[in-house]
Amino acid sequence: MNINSVPHKPVLPQEVCDAFADLKEGIIVDCTLGYGGHSTLLLERLPGIELVGIDQDATAVAFSRRRLAHFGERVDILHGRFSEMIHRVDSTKIRGVLADIGVSSLQLDDPSRGFGFSADTLDMRMSETTPLTARDVVNGYDQASLERIFREYGEVRGARRVAELIVRRRAKKAFESAKELADFLAQHLKGGKIHPATLVFQAIRIEVNDELGELRRLLQTIYDLRLSNATVAIISFHSLEDRIVKSTFKRWAKSCICPPEAYRCTCGNDHAYGKIVTKNPITAGEQELAENPRARSAKLRLFRTNP
Repeated sequence: MNINSVPHKPVLPQEVCDAFADLKEGIIVDCTLGYGGHSTLLLERLPGIELVGIDQDATAVAFSRRRLAHFGERVDILHGRFSEMIHRVDSTKIRGVLADIGVSSLQLDDPSRGFGFSADTLDMRMSETTPLTARDVVNGYDQASLERIFREYGEVRGARRVAELIVRRRAKKAFESAKELADFLAQHLKGGKIHPATLVFQAIRIEVNDELGELRRLLQTIYDLRLSNATVAIISFHSLEDRIVKSTFKRWAKSCICPPEAYRCTCGNDHAYGKIVTKNPITAGEQELAENPRARSAKLRLFRTNP
C-alpha cells in the first residue's frame, strides 16, 4: 500500500487536535491507531509530544509504521489490543488518550476483510489472528443467539424474524459471503435511508470483535492507570458505544460514591477521577459532512483527569 496515497480520512480532525492543543510535552496514546490519520495531525501540530500508537490490525500497523517513520523516536507503535499493550507505556508520562472506536473505512472498503455488503468473504475480523468470524456467527449460532445479538448490538426491529429467516435459509445452503447475506436481507427487509443489512451487519461485527467488551476494558484500563492531568478523548459511532462512554465519564466524575439511600456522606467525598469536559458530544460540522459522509455519526466526548 502506497503511503503517499492515504487510504483513510480521520473524522473530527480539528476537534481532536483542539482537545489536546494545550499539551507541550508528554505522551499521547492513540489506542486505535488505524492508518495514522489522527496521529499524523497530532505529531505535526504538537512538536513537544511523543505518541504511542496501538492497533490490533496488522495491516494498519505496518502501514502506519511507514507513514509515521519520519517522526523518528517521537513515535512508538505496538501491535495488539489497547488493554493488553498499554502496560508497556510509562503511565506517569501519559497526558492524552485517544480512541476512535469501531471499524475503519479501509477495513470496510477492503473486500478481502468481509465487512462490506459486496464482499466475497464473510469475515469481519478487525484482527485476523482471532478465531471467530462472521461466517461462524451467521452459520453457527442458534436462532436465540442470533436474535439476541441483533436486538442488543444492532437494535434491529423484528430481530426474531430476521434470525428465523437466516436460520431457515442456511438450513438449505450456508452463507459464504457478505454479498450473499446482504442480498438475502435486502430481499426480506425494508432499508429506508440505509441499506437493509446495515444494522444486522453492525450487530455481527460487534459480536465477532467483542467491540463493546473491548471498549469497556479500554475505559477500565484508563481508570486503573489513575492518569494525572490527562485528556481522554473517545470517538464513538453508534448509540451503544456512546452510552457506555457517557455513563463511564459520569461515574468517573462522581466525588461521592455512597449508596443513594445513605443518610449522609461517609466515603470522604473525594473519589472523582476528574471532570467531564463535554456536557454534550462534539459532532462534525457541515463542511466535514460534505467532504466525509462517514463522519455523520461520529461523537466525541472528552474527560480531563485530576492533576
